[in-house]
Amino acid sequence: MNADNGVAMAACGLSSSTLMIGAHVVTPRGAYFHHGIYVGDGRVVHYAGLARGLRGGPVELVPIEEFTRGRSLWAIAETSPCFTGAEVADRAKSRIGEDRYHVLTNNCEHFCEWCLRAEQRSHQVERWLATPRRVLAAANSMVARVFVPFGRRAVVASSSN
Repeated sequence: MNADNGVAMAACGLSSSTLMIGAHVVTPRGAYFHHGIYVGDGRVVHYAGLARGLRGGPVELVPIEEFTRGRSLWAIAETSPCFTGAEVADRAKSRIGEDRYHVLTNNCEHFCEWCLRAEQRSHQVERWLATPRRVLAAANSMVARVFVPFGRRAVVASSSN
């Protein structure tokens, strides 16, 4: 995960004794990073999402070990949170039980951004969607450059008859 929008990764190999309450934590899950909020006592609040299969799961409170599934754990060094760590943790806990997961509009990163900054945003989704948009824009531009001149000539030729 790279640093962007005031977010930088801190060291991996963290334990619950080194995490601050309200810390934004992530763990790798293959092609993406799973996000949660550390709320103390070795527990994380996260959107379970697709953690248990194809049906989205609710916001839940779990031990760090369940959150990481044996993978590494990182804390994101937040440079512009709107709330104190305790407030972030309270905001996370206030949504426990919510079950409106959607991979593109309400995922684990959207949840954490809301807890930290009161905005629904996923940098991962934005990056994923930007790639097809760039490809489509380039293809559209290429098609316009290749076919529009032919179309204009055809229109001009047919209008002169």
